[in-house]
Amino acid sequence: MKVMVVGSGGREHAIIKKIKQNPKVTEIYALPGNGGMKDDATLVNIGAKDIPAITEFAVNNNIDFAVVAPDDPLVLGAVDSLTAAGIKCFGPSKAAAIIEGSKAFSKQLMKDYKIPTADFRIFNDAQKALEYLETAPIPTVVKADGLALGKGVIIAETREQAKDAVKSIMNDKIFGDSGNNIVIEEFLTGPEVSVLAFTDGKTVVPMVSSMDHKRALDNDKGLNTGGMGTVAPNPYYTEKTAKECMEKIFIPTINAMNAENRTFKGCLYFGLMLTENGPKVIEYNCRFGDPETQVVLPLLESDLLDIMIAVADERLSEAEVKFSGNSACCVVMASNGYPVKYDTGYEITVDSDFDSNLYFAGAKCENGKLLTSGGRVLGVTAVESTLNKAISKAYESVEKVHFENAFYRKDIGAKALAVLKGEN
Repeated sequence: MKVMVVGSGGREHAIIKKIKQNPKVTEIYALPGNGGMKDDATLVNIGAKDIPAITEFAVNNNIDFAVVAPDDPLVLGAVDSLTAAGIKCFGPSKAAAIIEGSKAFSKQLMKDYKIPTADFRIFNDAQKALEYLETAPIPTVVKADGLALGKGVIIAETREQAKDAVKSIMNDKIFGDSGNNIVIEEFLTGPEVSVLAFTDGKTVVPMVSSMDHKRALDNDKGLNTGGMGTVAPNPYYTEKTAKECMEKIFIPTINAMNAENRTFKGCLYFGLMLTENGPKVIEYNCRFGDPETQVVLPLLESDLLDIMIAVADERLSEAEVKFSGNSACCVVMASNGYPVKYDTGYEITVDSDFDSNLYFAGAKCENGKLLTSGGRVLGVTAVESTLNKAISKAYESVEKVHFENAFYRKDIGAKALAVLKGEN
């Protein structure tokens, strides 16, 4: 089988490495991929949003199966284009990807179908939003409606901050047209949990839960990033919580999308908050999360490609989806200064005795050398029998990866360990 994976980050590298384990796979292409993936896939210099070129490549190269991993091409209709050209795909249609592409849509969907989420208001007029903020509960959350590289959410601690957020998003267009509409919503408190789920529109199979670390600095300080590390499973996510989420959130969401004629097939990401009043949805993503994928897939014992094909064929109920009872920790190594200003072009070297999983996100090849080319450079993932061991192993492995200006958090998983020890 010839498989094509669209995307270029650590998530895509994790997907490629897992797909590579299937004995039927003869060739994997990454569009565009990055230099760190060169030993696992053939890199093709076509951007993830260049849908006509992606489709043409798939047809000309007789691709048997395509995986569209990032949000942008999914929201733009990459799966629709590939499917129309006769290429079997994993990923939602454009109509279904709106669940991430428009926060206003997803919030209204939850309201209409009684899926628990934060109270909210939607605005397309900055002045009306500012008037609402005169009396709105504070703190509050201001969100750009469309995609914004995971950075379109501003938590406002004061009324002034909330108003500044509205002005920045709607008037100054800091997120472009994604800020034409905004959602202002209730600030929820509680532990956060990420749950990725396979679904073919009929069956939903949650994967092992995970805990992301969004802030740039230790102790959840600093700016929000795309994610500085993850652990799985998330100790806050108990069997009782999982059952409640399945009944009140996961199945109702799949049914709601079907009722809206937007059947969702692919990986649906549930960003959850476990509040005093039960689990609530903070956000949906229409794809695998990054860096959640880098801890979830190493724990998958079943064959990923077989599951993806079953999803595409709408026979997920027949597929085996089994996870190990182990734990995983991913530490993201970034360029110093990320997510604002950082230098690139530094050589990346890895010690010969490195024996964890290494997923490249921002790397390029030049003159036979691997160089840094992005903010998040790579993720180091360790899998062990306990979370404590996985965290220790991940940090031991980080010491074996070298590049100038390397920066990473030192406390990935610390909060999870505290929960396991009964400190929270």
